[in-house]
Amino acid sequence: MSQLAAVKEKLRLLRILKLLKKRYTYEELSKITGLPITVLNRYVRGKVLPSSRRSKELLELLSPYINIEEEVKRRIRFDERGLFDNMAVLSDTALMSLIAENVAARYMGKDVDKILTAATDGIPLAVHIGNELNVDVVYAKKKKEVGIERFYEVNYVPSASGTVSTLYLPYWALKKGDKVLIVDDVIRSGETQRALIEMCHQAGAKAAGMFFLVGVGDTIDRLHEEYKIPVEVVVRL
Repeated sequence: MSQLAAVKEKLRLLRILKLLKKRYTYEELSKITGLPITVLNRYVRGKVLPSSRRSKELLELLSPYINIEEEVKRRIRFDERGLFDNMAVLSDTALMSLIAENVAARYMGKDVDKILTAATDGIPLAVHIGNELNVDVVYAKKKKEVGIERFYEVNYVPSASGTVSTLYLPYWALKKGDKVLIVDDVIRSGETQRALIEMCHQAGAKAAGMFFLVGVGDTIDRLHEEYKIPVEVVVRL
């Protein structure tokens, strides 16, 4: 194992421990791992990194205690009208990093050049995945910014809005031949994501896949059939 891979393995263990600490006490984690509470506390706080051998052993032991889908579901909050808030997911850096690792593992060999999302809530997830894949993240906005002369520009109609919206992406953000992974936190009707794919077409780039934290309804299946690319989601509602 390379030195970089060994460090990533250790950091993955620390993220798992941080997540587990939200559901288990140090006493319970000590019983599970057989490690003293003081040692676990240093790991969780990032004060000490475990050895490569201990990291491997603990990952094998603790990985079954982590279910990414359940971790995301546990953090989604619904109001009395059935609307949901996923900010608790987006703000949990340990969970987001683990999600990004899983996504990156599936796209590592597909030569992704860019991560594309729409401002604003998709940006945290996109940045985490971009960091794991070591590629740039670009995002479309609903307004033109001063200082930028040329944009890719796509009009679309958000679901049930009855109005036309526009997304703008700086011309330099995508180039011909780029392989693009489209990322967002939530997908509902899919119109925003179709607009992002149209931007890829305008640039001569190719959508390599789509990934979302939360999908509502059967839009995921419809997009997969429509574009014949991988479309994945952590939680379906």
